[in-house]
Amino acid sequence: QVRLVESGGGLVQPGGSLRLSCAASGTIFNIGVMGWYRQAPGKGRELVATIMRSGWTNYAESVKGRFTISRDNAKNTVYLQMNSLKSDDTAVHYCYARALVSSDEYWGQGTQVTVSS
Repeated sequence: QVRLVESGGGLVQPGGSLRLSCAASGTIFNIGVMGWYRQAPGKGRELVATIMRSGWTNYAESVKGRFTISRDNAKNTVYLQMNSLKSDDTAVHYCYARALVSSDEYWGQGTQVTVSS
C-alpha cells in the first residue's frame, strides 16, 4: 500500500505564495504520474497539475504561469509552488500518485489552501 502525506497548506493573502509538498511512503514500485488536484466548496475535484517520472508536466489552464510542479524521484516526493495566488485558488488540495505498472491510484488526505485578505 502507498501512503501520501501532504504539507504546506495554509492561509495567504491574494498575490502571495505557498509551496505544497507530498511524500509517498509504503510499498512503492515505480510510481509513474504524481500530481495535485483540488476541490473547492460546492465544486467537483479538478486537476491542478501532474508530472511524469521523465519530468513532463501538465497544468490546468487556470494555473499556467503561476504554479510550478516538480518532483524528486529519489525521495518519491512531489512539490507544487504556487505564486500569485487568487481567491479562486481556495480549495482542499489533494496529492495524487499512479503506479507505473499496475496503474493503481493513490490519494493524500488533502491540505487546505485559503486565499483571503
